[in-house]
Amino acid sequence: MPVQKTTIAQALLQARRIVVFTGAGMSAESGIATFRNAPDSLWAKFNTREMATRQGWRDNKERVWAWYEGRRGAVMQTEPHGGHVAIAQLASVLKARHGHSVQLDVVTQNVDNLHERAGSANVIHLHGSLFAPRCMACDEPGELAPGMPDPTLMALPPPRCQHCQGYLRPGVVWFGEEMPQTEFRQAEDLVDACDAMLVVGTSGVVWPAAELPINAHHLGKFVAEINPEPSELAKYMRVQWPTSAAQGLPQLLDVLRAG
Repeated sequence: MPVQKTTIAQALLQARRIVVFTGAGMSAESGIATFRNAPDSLWAKFNTREMATRQGWRDNKERVWAWYEGRRGAVMQTEPHGGHVAIAQLASVLKARHGHSVQLDVVTQNVDNLHERAGSANVIHLHGSLFAPRCMACDEPGELAPGMPDPTLMALPPPRCQHCQGYLRPGVVWFGEEMPQTEFRQAEDLVDACDAMLVVGTSGVVWPAAELPINAHHLGKFVAEINPEPSELAKYMRVQWPTSAAQGLPQLLDVLRAG
């Protein structure tokens, strides 16, 4: 058994509050395209200024809305993998082992809903969500059309806001926009209070999200990375386990169940 797996399991057994911090690598194992570092990444195929800026929206909101609806449709056709399910089950497995309640919170940079579909209840989206549009004018949340989006459409008029009749925009953070401060402060508070933090499937290059594991390290928390290759955050980790989320997290759960 890899020593990293054993060390992480021992730390989790001592923890009462755990934060799992996930990035694009987590979703990639379900078949969702990442944004960087691959020939088939989203930004290798599409112009960032056109699809992920306020100016791009102003220039052609019908094209931008159609593109994000296509992405949402692609997500809806994927399934959470074993790593997503393992995270959702981790707190209950730990409670079964030692009888104490464990609070587990997911802080994700991903804009899909795979953690929720796998059963995780406490999920903070640092970069927004494809499933949470909001009004461009008044910032109120809006509702998406029912059914499966058509990924072949090149233009699609955005829905109107039910509050002010402005246009709904994708509920994700675009380039040049700040991360939602309420969510980031919540994530900071969770890091301050946690006993252990798992960093899964992230490159560690997107700021300020990458500050969270670093802060956990400086606070003396147990911080472990589960990633096939060491990320930019690896030097702040107590443990770096070179495995994928879909393989490693279910294995970790098996160790915890076995005792």
